[in-house]
Amino acid sequence: MTEESATAEPLRILFLGDIFGEPGRKAVIAHLPSLRERFQIDFTIVNGENAAGGRGITGKIAISLLRAGVSVITLGDHAWDQPDITEYMPTEPRLLRPLNYPPGAPGHGHIVLDTPKGPVGVLNVQGRVFMGQALDNPFLTARAVVDRMLADGIKVIFADFHAEATSEKIAFGRSLENLATAVVGTHTHVQTSDEIVFPGGTAYLTDAGMCGPLHSVIGSDPMPIIHRFCTNLPTRNHVAKGDVRLCGCVVEADPATGRARRIERIMEIVPVPS
Repeated sequence: MTEESATAEPLRILFLGDIFGEPGRKAVIAHLPSLRERFQIDFTIVNGENAAGGRGITGKIAISLLRAGVSVITLGDHAWDQPDITEYMPTEPRLLRPLNYPPGAPGHGHIVLDTPKGPVGVLNVQGRVFMGQALDNPFLTARAVVDRMLADGIKVIFADFHAEATSEKIAFGRSLENLATAVVGTHTHVQTSDEIVFPGGTAYLTDAGMCGPLHSVIGSDPMPIIHRFCTNLPTRNHVAKGDVRLCGCVVEADPATGRARRIERIMEIVPVPS
């Protein structure tokens, strides 16, 4: 890293973990301006795969998040749960589904967008361990996309790895060390405290956590979940109410080299706007 790049103004990326239901959506939209101002954010990414009642996302919800200042929305294993999304997704390249779906899947798995401090590449990838879906190899698929971005001169690259197993997440992050600027995990809705910048300059966090109801079981009303665990009988889940825990992280990147300078976790309890 040159002395000039080391002192250059960093490019700051805000990433917010799985938005869960209406409480999560309202909280993110209401508090995003203050978060962006406080952390001097240049680029915002959110995972929205649970934004519609805890399952998937609709075109209308995606539009509301983008209008609120979100740059890119990533998804995951609930990408297709809402009936209108297969028609909307191909029309909005800023709404990403996992790129390792087989060829022919609607929509896009990665994107490059310009900022005043340079372009930012974003890719959405889904793991396979304990996920129950037969997708292409996430390691090989992601590496091919990252290599193409680097060949095109894209320095700052952010990957949302939507996966269950911590071992798969850590291995995926290490596989992109010195290639991607940041690899941050989603899906479990529980924030981990293992944020680190690898020696190769890649910021990493196993799971960003959830933007959803604080008093819940990963976003849902606890009682039906407890009933199911106690009885093994099917139950209908409901989005919990009350205050929201906003979880995510801020990554500072050197726009000249793409290396991460630091990563900071965010976990705040906020009221839901009426």
